[in-house]
Amino acid sequence: MQLLHVDSAITGEQSVSRQLTARIVRAWLDHYPGTRVEHLDLAADAPAHFTMDAMAPRTGQTEGLSEVQLRENAVSERLVRQFLAADVVVIGAPLYNFTVPTQLKAWIDRLAQPGRTFRYTASGAEGLARGKTVIIASSRGGVYSTSEAGRAMEHQESYLQTVLGFFGVTDVRFVRAEGTALGPAARDEALTAAAREITAQVSPGAANPERIAQVA
Repeated sequence: MQLLHVDSAITGEQSVSRQLTARIVRAWLDHYPGTRVEHLDLAADAPAHFTMDAMAPRTGQTEGLSEVQLRENAVSERLVRQFLAADVVVIGAPLYNFTVPTQLKAWIDRLAQPGRTFRYTASGAEGLARGKTVIIASSRGGVYSTSEAGRAMEHQESYLQTVLGFFGVTDVRFVRAEGTALGPAARDEALTAAAREITAQVSPGAANPERIAQVA
């Protein structure tokens, strides 16, 4: 089994999402000790933002590609191969300005490749990255999940759920720690709740590729 561990927080050791992804990976290895783990730190090694140079090979252009286009295509190819090879993907996704970090978005833009992670058919789009389990460590300084107004403001979990579903991933699980900026007590409470969710989401009984598990 192959696990891809993705971090995107820019705050290093202070990052809540990095703490959570590390705990998730350790818990997964406790249950599945033979799992091979590959770590991708997008804060340290983020792909460039998506440009026409990166887009050109996807439009069917194969001749006359510039050195920049070839280099950008190689980056996209490396990242999509890594993603498709993983059986399990653990993603650290902090909430920055109501959405995901730009580094994480840049990674997703490289994964969104026709014929690799999705395709268009006569009946609409079809995801091609089926059969994976994705566990998202969601961290938020404020509290967004308990009110309609809060849920309308966040474009983090909702975005990830949508784009992963578009890729064909139906087993998406969220481990959430929110309210972490509201003082030490609130932070501790959020981390304790997230630890319980990690146990629930990583246990063998939680595996069910036909459903989407969302933590409320």
